[in-house]
Amino acid sequence: MNYLAHLYLAQPTADSHFGNLLGDFGGKRHVEQLPNTVKNGLDNHYLVDKFTDSHPVVKQAKQYFSPARKRFAGVAIDVMFDHFLIAHWQRFNSQPLSDFKHTSYQLLNNRIPVMPPRMQHVVTSMTKNDWFKEYETVEGVGVALDNIAKRIRFTNNFAGAADDIAHNYDELEAVFLAFFPELIKHVNEFNLENAQRLKRK
Repeated sequence: MNYLAHLYLAQPTADSHFGNLLGDFGGKRHVEQLPNTVKNGLDNHYLVDKFTDSHPVVKQAKQYFSPARKRFAGVAIDVMFDHFLIAHWQRFNSQPLSDFKHTSYQLLNNRIPVMPPRMQHVVTSMTKNDWFKEYETVEGVGVALDNIAKRIRFTNNFAGAADDIAHNYDELEAVFLAFFPELIKHVNEFNLENAQRLKRK
C-alpha cells in the first residue's frame, strides 16, 4: 500500500504514523533506539504490505497493465489505491479528508528529527506540498508514477502508466472496493498496535 493508506491504517499518534511509514525507508534497520510504539507501527506496516502483496485480487489486478509496465504494476496499484481511498473516503472515515491530512501531516512533522535522512526529505516534501492532493485525479497519479519511473536506476518502460489506469479504471476501482474492507478487517484482527479498531464497511 502507499502512504495515505498506511496512515489511514495507523493510529492517531506521532509514533504510530512514524512507524507505519518507516517500512518504506529502511524499516528495521532504524528501530533499535526507537520506542515500542514506533516498532508496533512498523510491524503494522509489514502486516499491511504482506496481506496486500499476497491477496488474489491484487495479484489479478496486475493484468490491467501492459506487458512493458507489468514489472512495476504493484507500484502503480499501490498509488492508485490511494486515489480510490480518496475517492471513497466517506465510506471508510467519518472525519473529513482535509482534517485527516492536516492532523497526519502535523503528527509526521513532530517526528521528523528522528526519521532517517531520506524519510525526512520525503515527509517534508509530502507535508509541505500536500502530495495526497495530487492523488485526487488520474492525471495526478500519472505524474506521481512518472516521477517514480525517473528515480528507477535502470532503463524502464514504467512511464505512461496512467494510460493503463485510464483504460481499466472501473476494473481497478472494483478491485479496491473488494479488497480494502478485507485489509481493514485483517488489521483489526491482528490489532498489533493494541488500539481502537478501524471502521469497516
